[in-house]
Amino acid sequence: PKSNASNDLLAMLLVTKYVDGLPLARFEYVLARAGVLVPRQTLARWVIGTAQALQPIANLMRDVLLGHDVIHMDETPVQVLKEPGRAATSKSQMWVQRGGPPGRPVILFEYDPSRAQAVPLRLLEGWKGHLMADGLESYGAISFCEGVTRLGCWVHARRRFVDAGKVLPAGKRGRAHEALAQIGKLYAIEKEARELNDAQRLALRQSRSRAVLDELRRWLDQLLPTVPPTSVLGGALGYLHRQWPRLTRYLERGDLPIDNNPAENAIRPFVVGRKAWLFSDTQAGARASALLYSLVETAKANNVEPYLWLRHVLRALPTATTVEHFEALLPWNLNAEQLITA
Repeated sequence: PKSNASNDLLAMLLVTKYVDGLPLARFEYVLARAGVLVPRQTLARWVIGTAQALQPIANLMRDVLLGHDVIHMDETPVQVLKEPGRAATSKSQMWVQRGGPPGRPVILFEYDPSRAQAVPLRLLEGWKGHLMADGLESYGAISFCEGVTRLGCWVHARRRFVDAGKVLPAGKRGRAHEALAQIGKLYAIEKEARELNDAQRLALRQSRSRAVLDELRRWLDQLLPTVPPTSVLGGALGYLHRQWPRLTRYLERGDLPIDNNPAENAIRPFVVGRKAWLFSDTQAGARASALLYSLVETAKANNVEPYLWLRHVLRALPTATTVEHFEALLPWNLNAEQLITA
């Protein structure tokens, strides 16, 4: 309402920034080459206004995410210049959650100035299930919520042993490489299990992965007392020891993940885009970016072309008045023919 931007132009604007990573200032120059003079401040208002109009779609996606009992979480810094009571150089956080039932993946971003434990508690309030995250203490409080079980990430555990291996002379193999070899066996089993159903994957984990983990645990118990905890190897061993109950919990079910790679992959487009646009000017802009990244990344995860989907959604929004109307616009409820012929 009250905008001279068409729905199709708005869809292109959002995809240009949030999929292709082009800052609004550069999009301003692109329009100017065609003789269309739109100040970047106006473009920013269009982005924020469109995000507000798309909020019902994001709300339904959140319902789907929280309706499934496995969620991945991660976070990455974002700079917001105009935050009340904070310096422009302060670092805020963009949190990402990935989950959803099979065939309907959902990726949600959430801006918050804080990296404190209160943020996961707020985002997952009332939810019960298995949470996959790294060992960051920000996820500590959520572990004590009734019905929430923390899973550990083997990628994060492995990275510490990779770092420990780097301090050795070139070509020399040490204790860190022994751990990496055992972790490699776990991933080899997961690769074999990729095409299996949950029951078959569980059986494979119980028969083969458990034996590898038992061997790794014996190795850890023998080595841990002999290595200074302040060394790089000692830090890796200590992390493995502290996270062990969470790291081995994926054996309990065939559908539980072994690592947090899905969340890290989901957050990567935001990190790449951040290199181009660098910061958000206001909190309203940061919140709009979080919502719009949620929509385009969820569309991509469902193999839906973002521009065609956003164009279809923005054309339909003015006449959407019921929950059923909005649900029909979710990416997994549309096919390619509907989007192309829209």
